[in-house]
Amino acid sequence: MASTIQALPTEVVYLITAGEVIDSLASVVRELVENSLDAGATRIVVSLWPQQWRIRVADNGCGMNLDDLQQAATAHSTSKIRSSADLWKINSLGFRGEALHSLTTLADLEILSRPLGGNLGWRIIYGDGGKVVQVEATAIAPGTVVTVSHLFGNCSSRRQGLPTTAQQMKAVQGTIYQIALCHPHVTWQIWQNDRQWFTISPARTTGQLLPQILPQVRQGDLQEVKLELPNPPNSSLPCTDAIHRVSPHSALTLVVGLPDRCHRHRPDWVRVAINGRMVKTPELEQTILSAFHRTLPRDRYPICFLHLAISPDQINWNRNPAKTEIYLNEIIYWQEQITQAINQALSISSNNLKEAVHTTRVSKLLKAAEAKGSYNFNSQNPNENPKTPNSSLPTPNSLKAVAQVSNTYIVAEHSGGMWLVEQHIAHERILYEQLCDDWQLLPVEPPIILYQLSPAQVLQIQRIGLEIEPFGEQLWAVRNIPAPLQQRDDCAEAILELSWGGDLQTAQVAVACRSAIRNGTPMNQQEMQTLLDNWQRTRNPRTCPHGRPIYLSLEESALARFFRRNWVIGKSHGI
Repeated sequence: MASTIQALPTEVVYLITAGEVIDSLASVVRELVENSLDAGATRIVVSLWPQQWRIRVADNGCGMNLDDLQQAATAHSTSKIRSSADLWKINSLGFRGEALHSLTTLADLEILSRPLGGNLGWRIIYGDGGKVVQVEATAIAPGTVVTVSHLFGNCSSRRQGLPTTAQQMKAVQGTIYQIALCHPHVTWQIWQNDRQWFTISPARTTGQLLPQILPQVRQGDLQEVKLELPNPPNSSLPCTDAIHRVSPHSALTLVVGLPDRCHRHRPDWVRVAINGRMVKTPELEQTILSAFHRTLPRDRYPICFLHLAISPDQINWNRNPAKTEIYLNEIIYWQEQITQAINQALSISSNNLKEAVHTTRVSKLLKAAEAKGSYNFNSQNPNENPKTPNSSLPTPNSLKAVAQVSNTYIVAEHSGGMWLVEQHIAHERILYEQLCDDWQLLPVEPPIILYQLSPAQVLQIQRIGLEIEPFGEQLWAVRNIPAPLQQRDDCAEAILELSWGGDLQTAQVAVACRSAIRNGTPMNQQEMQTLLDNWQRTRNPRTCPHGRPIYLSLEESALARFFRRNWVIGKSHGI
């Protein structure tokens, strides 16, 4: 087999921002694991002995022949690019050829490798500068094992400047979690001091993998959207996805925590990956946060993982030694696509809603009686396939209003069970989105007179678009009002509430809340049905603008389990 690893030309080296990439245990793990993924590995074993400053990464990738092994640790040697033109069509995780060479100057480096289809493996020990100091044949399964020993042994000041062992192990764990999210098909085994530390099992999708990394999040708390998108107009190259298959389209994978079920105190789980690597992109992260605005409680942040597989010519990876900060062309195009994808994930439809009982109290109640057999619920639609996962899920306008409880909750029936919908906040969500789409101010005659407003209150009223002018000593006249307040008797109180601060969206939330139907208001069947239909059509129907959940679902299968409807009648009577 001919050698594929070659030294880069000098002019290419000068164009690469290499810098120092080996600065911690986590950075060593990152560089070695990325090499394994580039080699097509589906199983990676990472072993760490932090007190000995030793790391070993073993994989089942394509492996290397003897010629490649002898070249692998020399400066700027890589099989992934050849010329400066390749810098604009990078579809691999590594490309600078600097990591292994840097390791030979900072540690002892040993590599064992056997190519797929090869009859023999080789073990090579490298000296300073990547020079080969020992070569021998060895028995090894196809793949590669890289061992780094005595890291920073020749630089004691570097070791002393690093965080504690516990902090470094936490950084290693975080690094592996990030990479695993981008490559859910890979099996991971992580060992520390010859004991298994943690494992990550492969999953079909990132959404199925995420609960292994965030144990407090359940599968039913997540919604996953996969979209195939046209490449941006200025893209000239085909897209390469997360495992490097060429595609004529771009792809977007989005995993979101449903806002009525899970959220966090910090924005630490708003994460973006591009072409298989987690990156820092403030513009896209802010787009995600903006899309969740007015769906979460105050000072709470979403769980959201975004993975874009896009044309390599849209990305400049060469901005940071660790390749974590990038420049993305056509940023506005991608922001628009992300916003649309999040809106799709948060909507209610038969295609994306995987209902589960999502309050702890009800979950515990239903678990009180575990099913001992199967129960087949006969849907009202004889053509439905009961084995189809989403066949019993509601679509817009499929909820049927049945009754009103305590003049507060609407009982809604659908083919898969029943929902309880809180009428006030469902109506609040409807009105809020209407106000966002059409903030309409109507003249009012006679004007609304307010008394003793501070200058700040007057300025706030003007800022949200209301016309206000002096009307006498300590008196002010408001000559137009938001449309929903036109028929209300408490306009003066509402405007006073709006005068206390906040931006236009805050004012829209306040108007929607004040204008929505109050709890305790009786509704007839048609009024309840109209409310349900309008609510299902909203962009974010799961929570109100304050972040409160709007509905509670009780699925037929859960009800059957609770009422033990699988029992045989004779046996249930002790016969």
